[in-house]
Amino acid sequence: MIEARLNELGIILPQAIAPAAKYANAVIVNGIMYISGKGPDTSERGKLGSDFTTEQGYDFARNAGLEVLAVVRDVLGSLDRVKRVVKVQGFINASASYQEHHKVLNGFSDLMMEVFGDQGVHARSVFGAVSVRDNLPLIIDSIFQVEE
Repeated sequence: MIEARLNELGIILPQAIAPAAKYANAVIVNGIMYISGKGPDTSERGKLGSDFTTEQGYDFARNAGLEVLAVVRDVLGSLDRVKRVVKVQGFINASASYQEHHKVLNGFSDLMMEVFGDQGVHARSVFGAVSVRDNLPLIIDSIFQVEE
């Protein structure tokens, strides 16, 4: 059902990127899947508010969402095993005066709702960060309920 929806939406997921250090892309405990922090698959580096606009940040967050979905599919074999998106945390690499973090994270949230419908509605938090790894524009943590 979800895999078919991806096709209807014309969404092609990238290949899941392997972890860069000694950690797992995802861990499942009692039907809850914890996804390691993912950034956008882009070579662009910098901060929202000084190097990038909110609109660009939205696109970065959507792109990070595609990477998260690729990891979920890689681990589960199919997105059809996702029961719901539970929680999302966004860490926005932003200048000190930047105040539109929530609009940036909407790029991720909107994608989850497009793909999963009502099961894509989730709790979330968003934070401004002084820095993030590799000077990425953002990092997103996510939690899913899945069929084991």
